[in-house]
Amino acid sequence: MNKEKLLYENSKHALQSDNIIAITNRHLCSRPFMEQLERVCKLHPHAIVLREKDMPEAEYLSLARDVIALCKKYDVQCMLHSFINVAMELEHPYIHLPLPILEAYVKKDLSDNYQQFFKVIGTSVHSVEDAIKAEQLGATYMTAGHIFATDCKKGLKGKGVNFLRNVCDSVNIPVYAIGGINADTAKELKSVNRKNFAGVCVMSLLMQSENINDEVMKIKRELG
Repeated sequence: MNKEKLLYENSKHALQSDNIIAITNRHLCSRPFMEQLERVCKLHPHAIVLREKDMPEAEYLSLARDVIALCKKYDVQCMLHSFINVAMELEHPYIHLPLPILEAYVKKDLSDNYQQFFKVIGTSVHSVEDAIKAEQLGATYMTAGHIFATDCKKGLKGKGVNFLRNVCDSVNIPVYAIGGINADTAKELKSVNRKNFAGVCVMSLLMQSENINDEVMKIKRELG
């Protein structure tokens, strides 16, 4: 598989704004979604994952066209999420798949055509075993979490930095921390100290904050 520099280059260095993956959630936005997304694009994150998986496929297809165009305007990589058929129809070879969907798709497509079409395949892992399986299935990067407590996983304790370190040690592809990432928690990630720890994923802050530039700068400062 073509493991592009996208989502990997400079991962061993102190986090830059281009090592933040923005995860979308239109339900969190107080502004119009596309307006908030343009504000995020202006920060030049490493990628934007269009994670609107509750949408009907036809609506997602329409939205994806607009978001891909917006991301191209700011030279930001757009990762589609879950909707494989949409990615194929739009000839957009960048996708993030939940691990069960990736596994099912790989089993279905025994010819490995998916690996020829998709240049970047991300997935989400929640255990070391998941991480090992994801790499074996052909993922080119993964998000590992949830690392810290988050409103998205109410009542569930974060898995912590040791979990993130163990995931990094178990694979050879880029790993992004996800879950409860903000300026207060980011400082704890300094101790991960693994070459393939590539950065962080942020959703709530980037979807809700009126001062997203300040929030991103705070995270960068805490990570050193």
